[in-house]
Amino acid sequence: MSLVSRLARPEILALKAYSHAAWEPSLQRMHANELPYRVEGDNSQAGLNRYPEPQPPPLVNGMAAFYGVDPAYLLVGRGSDEAIDLLMRVFCRAGQDNILVCPPTYSMYAVAAGIQGAGVVNVPLQPDSFELDVEAVLARVDASIKLVFVCSPNNPTGNAVPRADVLRLAQGLADRALLVVDEAYVEFTDSASVAPEVAVLPNLVVMRTLSKSHGLAGARCGALIATPELIALACKVIPPYAITEMTVEVVAPLLQAAGIAAMRQRVANILIERARLSAALAKLPGVLRQWPSEGNFLLASFADPDETLRRVRAAGLIIRDMRQQMLPHALRISVGTPEQNDTLLQALQ
Repeated sequence: MSLVSRLARPEILALKAYSHAAWEPSLQRMHANELPYRVEGDNSQAGLNRYPEPQPPPLVNGMAAFYGVDPAYLLVGRGSDEAIDLLMRVFCRAGQDNILVCPPTYSMYAVAAGIQGAGVVNVPLQPDSFELDVEAVLARVDASIKLVFVCSPNNPTGNAVPRADVLRLAQGLADRALLVVDEAYVEFTDSASVAPEVAVLPNLVVMRTLSKSHGLAGARCGALIATPELIALACKVIPPYAITEMTVEVVAPLLQAAGIAAMRQRVANILIERARLSAALAKLPGVLRQWPSEGNFLLASFADPDETLRRVRAAGLIIRDMRQQMLPHALRISVGTPEQNDTLLQALQ
């Protein structure tokens, strides 16, 4: 029996997936209980009165090509958050199974586990440097832990986990647990994605999203990348019509060469502004420290976080208070436009 089958919930293995309406483009649709009329103002290609295809080929193929994986290894979902939820529901039995996270990190992993009734084992990042302790993670994994989450670059600390460490962790967890690598911010780094490695590491799962570098947070579109066996199980759990027709029609063209080139130019602009904002923050007397970032944000520690938040809000901006996530005095700042960044810096002078 494969690792995926051993780790998955037995009831999911036995579950018969929902049988959605068939797609036969050459035939007129009278089989899905849809209304045959378009509503006023519907300018979509397919018609919003029709159900969208569950896994639209233009998105699956476009995202697979961009991420460098075979389409059979990819499931399109509503951002990384849906991928997290699907993994919890496929692998974690309430009151029995656990996940492992390395705080401070993206809080949705623990929230999704709580919703599912799974436990959370914490192996904190190294203090001060926020480096991942691979050996500490491996030492804590027991038979109850199904999923180990690693965010790289990490939100909110901004540091990326070295590729060699990710692969060493995946190999160390072979036959024990799934390693889920969240690469939401990988386009802002010089590090290569580990997504292509899923073809040779059956316990590796990678999450990608179009919300960040692609500027499509409102489209709610991301990918779960894993072995075809795991993808088939996730397909049993995901709602049958999760991806909207408008998402397909807007996003698919942006995965072509021109759209990818435009995305990379926007990322380059963000990297320039990230460096400028970081250098300016370092000169402000109220900033105690800031950490190197490989995301589209900066984490900094302030002498008076409350006063900082007040000044920023008075300037018409909002930044994120991170003091509840094991980060005393810390605030997270998303890199904005040059004008927004200037306004922020002026407010903090």
